Amino acid sequence: MQDGKLSFGGKRILELGCGHGLPGIFACLKGAATVHFQDFNAEVLQHLTIPNVKANIQKKFPYLTDVNEYSSIEADTRFFAGDWGEVHSILPFVSSDEIAGYDIILMAETVYSISALPSLYELIKKCGNSPHGVVYMAAKKHYFGVGGGSRRFISMVEEDGAFASSLVSEVADGSSNVREVWKLNLK
Repeated sequence: MQDGKLSFGGKRILELGCGHGLPGIFACLKGAATVHFQDFNAEVLQHLTIPNVKANIQKKFPYLTDVNEYSSIEADTRFFAGDWGEVHSILPFVSSDEIAGYDIILMAETVYSISALPSLYELIKKCGNSPHGVVYMAAKKHYFGVGGGSRRFISMVEEDGAFASSLVSEVADGSSNVREVWKLNLK
C-alpha cells in the first residue's frame, strides 16, 4: 500500500481462478512486473482469458500486434491451467528457501465450493511471498445452495493462524447477496 492505494509497480502478481482475468489485467496495466493467470480449465484460458488480456493490452498499446511483444515491454504475462491442489508444481514463484513467492495474490469469486477451500488455502500459503505477501479476495458472503462463501473461508484462515485477515469493503446494495473484499497478510 502506498498513500492508501494498492501499488502493483514491479510486483509479482498471481490471479487465481481468473476467468476473464480483469483483476490481473488491471495489475498488468498498473505496472506489475509479472502477472500470472490461473484457472482450472485450459479452455477458459484459451477462449476467454488470453483474448481478453490481449484485447485490453492492445487498447493501452494499440501499436502492438503480438501479446508477447507487450510482455517484453511491460509485464511477464503467463497462463496456467490446473487444479488448486496440484497447480503449484508448475507455477514459477512458489515460495521456498531459494525462491520468493508472489507479492500479491488476487482472487474473485473463488470460495464458493466448500470441498475446494482447503486446497485453495494451501495453495495461497505455498505461493505467497512471506512475510510481505498479501492476498486480496473478493467474494459473496454466502453462496446459497453450495455452502461456501467469504466468511467460511475466513474462518478457516483465522483458525490456521498463518495470515492476519481484515475486511476491506462490504457491498450490500439490498438487491443481491452481500459481497466482501478481504485482505490477508502473511505473518
